[in-house]
Amino acid sequence: MKANRMEAFSDGVLAIIITIMVLEFKVPEGHDWNSLVDLVPKFLSYAVSFVYVGIYWNNHHHLLHTVHSLNGKLMWLNLLLLFSLSLVPFSTAWIGESSFSSTPTALYGIVLLLAAFSYRLLQHEILKQHSSDSDFVVAMGRDFKGKISLLLYLIAIVVAYLNSWVSCFFYVLVAAIWFVPDQRIERVLRNRSS
Repeated sequence: MKANRMEAFSDGVLAIIITIMVLEFKVPEGHDWNSLVDLVPKFLSYAVSFVYVGIYWNNHHHLLHTVHSLNGKLMWLNLLLLFSLSLVPFSTAWIGESSFSSTPTALYGIVLLLAAFSYRLLQHEILKQHSSDSDFVVAMGRDFKGKISLLLYLIAIVVAYLNSWVSCFFYVLVAAIWFVPDQRIERVLRNRSS
């Protein structure tokens, strides 16, 4: 099986995840602008989660272009990533419904941590397909962004019980770090095509 089949399947799952998140929005009871105020926490959690799913979709796309051969382990690791991301709609809905209460905010971080860890496992398995001096392995380096993201998620999970808004700041910070697709992979792919 070629990696493009796994990519197409993953794209479909990510599209469904985004669709499920938007379906959580219910039409407000009232018919004026004030009626939308109650939706602000839900919209904020949706917007951050949408960005996260978009970040994973973008980086996953680039990562799969570095796969030499697809095997069962890669497919299962990809499914683990998709499973992790499939929990995003639930945690997004709960954090929005609760107006960012401590436990839902911590759970949101646990889901993001699980997704980040799953992505790192997938990335590590793909890296093993390349020689240690390949352009891709060299470009990935020590993966500072990946490591700092895991640490920030752990901090945010603990901080959620002290101040959920500070915890959310960490989630937004990690999203900001990853908002631009992984330039390391893009650089290698660009050099290969030229």
